[in-house]
Amino acid sequence: MNKKGLAMGLFLFLVIAAMGGMKWMIEQQKQQTEEPAMIQQSSLRDETQEESRESQEPTSVSTSTSVSTSTQEQPEEAIAEKIATMSLEEKVGQLFFVRVPESNQIEELQKYHFGGYLLFGRDTENETAASLKQKISDYQAASAIPLLIGMDEEGGTVTRISRNPNLTDQRFLSPQQLYAQGGWSAIEEDTAKKAEILKAYGINAGLFPVADVSTDPQSFIYDRTIGMDAQGTSAFVERVVQVLQKHHVGSTLKHFPGYGNNRDSHVEIVTDDRPLSALRETDFLPFAAGIKAGADSILVAHTIVNSIDKTVPASISKPVHELLRNELHFKGVIMTDDLDMAGLSEFIPQKEAALQALQAGNDLVISSTYQEQIPFVVQAVEDGRYLEADLNASVKRVLLWKEALHLL
Repeated sequence: MNKKGLAMGLFLFLVIAAMGGMKWMIEQQKQQTEEPAMIQQSSLRDETQEESRESQEPTSVSTSTSVSTSTQEQPEEAIAEKIATMSLEEKVGQLFFVRVPESNQIEELQKYHFGGYLLFGRDTENETAASLKQKISDYQAASAIPLLIGMDEEGGTVTRISRNPNLTDQRFLSPQQLYAQGGWSAIEEDTAKKAEILKAYGINAGLFPVADVSTDPQSFIYDRTIGMDAQGTSAFVERVVQVLQKHHVGSTLKHFPGYGNNRDSHVEIVTDDRPLSALRETDFLPFAAGIKAGADSILVAHTIVNSIDKTVPASISKPVHELLRNELHFKGVIMTDDLDMAGLSEFIPQKEAALQALQAGNDLVISSTYQEQIPFVVQAVEDGRYLEADLNASVKRVLLWKEALHLL
């Protein structure tokens, strides 16, 4: 090869080498330029993923809330399905809270499908602890739908189970006696003890506390009350309801709209002439406090309250029940006082009493004359005088109460 050829080859080599070096430098610069961009993109992806996770968290909370709401709706749905399968006679029977008959207790509850049995002194006076538990257990075993087993165990002048020394170690004191001994702590401890004893025997519904405001020692109801003004009575009611609720024993506020210092409707027709404004300022307050505390049921008195409805006793008065639902916003079970009491039995024939009570807005009637009353109510539903929609609404409230007491 001549010198000219060698020079040309060397030139080409240098050109190629220079081009390679330039390409390498360009690649290095490109990598240095892209690396921050890649880090930035990676950071952006991390931020995006974090935002995505954060955006999903509310969805997770919403799902949890939805599950909670669904759980709350399940008992109502199950109860609605249950009601759809019940016969007319079964549904009507659920609205009767019956004083335990003196004979054929099992046969009667199976025939009439009672919502519950209410025990009085005669049902406990000759019992031992074992025999009373067995008797109540037999009632429940015989009933297709678990029964409310109720008892007035107010303490003091109205006691049932604690009158029998075989069943409790001592009689329960009245609210006033308890408060004098130990204040609100004594009230709460006594209520807890009652609840434990009642539950041990299978009694799931305590027909107390007395929510009447009475400050006159000469009045009929005074000894059964806490004996305080509206604020003190409200505090008493609230505490008793909360303790019963904690122990899963049903509570009943009584006697709406409030006895005040009136006479005894057990023995006569009683008329209350107080203005509605006075009832709102005093007597309604303990009921409102009990409702806020979670009371399960409210018992309506047989007094004729002229300022609300001067035509009939409160227990069969539609305006009284509408006031309880719409003004006091009570959504639980409303029941009558005993239909056999003179305050009602002297006002209306017993055969018609339960129907009028249910038409007025009660969900439960306390009855001993059920053999006449239940067929009369069934006939009224068939005739359209008592709407089946209203019947079903009351049955639903009764069954929801049983569900809350863990009976269903």
